[in-house]
Parts: sequence; C-alpha cells; structure tokens
Amino acid sequence: MEKYQLNDDIKIICNKAKTFPNGVMEAFTTLESSVPEMEKRTIYGISKLDEKRLIIYKAAVTELHDGEAESLGFEAFTVRKGTYMTETIMDWQNNMQAFGPTFQKLLDNPKLDWDSPCVEWYKSDDEVMCMVRILEE
Repeated sequence: MEKYQLNDDIKIICNKAKTFPNGVMEAFTTLESSVPEMEKRTIYGISKLDEKRLIIYKAAVTELHDGEAESLGFEAFTVRKGTYMTETIMDWQNNMQAFGPTFQKLLDNPKLDWDSPCVEWYKSDDEVMCMVRILEE
C-alpha cells in the first residue's frame, strides 16, 4: 500500500450499475456509448456500501466541462481531493478476482474516511489504482 495525494477534486459523470457485480460491464458500456469524446476522458469506478450493506457501483468518466453529467442525463459526482491509501492491480482485465481482497485490505485502515467511496482509477488498459480516502491528523 502507498499513500497518494490527490491535489484537486475530480468531477465525474456516473452511471449506476443495476446490479453488482453482474451489471458493471453494462454500466460502462452504456456510459461509453452515451458520452462523446471518450478518448479525452479518464475512466473510474466508484463503489460504496448502502444501508443494507450491498455494494452500489457506478461506472464513471471525467467531465470535460461543468454541468456535462446532467446535460447528458447522468449523475454528477466529485472525487474529493485529499490523501488516499492505494494499491495498484496490473493486468486487471485478467485479474478481476484481485479487486475484492485489494479493497478489503485498504478498507482495514483505521484512518479510513467512511464518508468517501472506494475509487478505481483506470490508468490504462493494464493498470488500475484502487483508492480509499483517509483522514489526516
């Protein structure tokens, strides 16, 4: 695990998966087919437990301008700047089973910011950074 300092908020466009994990690919496919200029955007995954302790997952991409999410009929969300504990998964497309244990390890941090979601930052077709926000003293 490594600390990562996110220096700026990231405004994203979200599409909630109908189910987890089975609806995740559909959520990404819908988002990618509905949002223009995908080549200019960074891809994210956002997840959080609901009150029933079920995972709510949202496929996401960066906004190119303010208000874009709403204008396209999607939810807007902001990944808050701050300190994150991270772990990278390489060859993630062939290593999907690594996500659960990786996030479980990150969520065990006693400084965890429980108000912030888990974040997957898809840095490339091969590399994803798993991130959880922590509270600094």
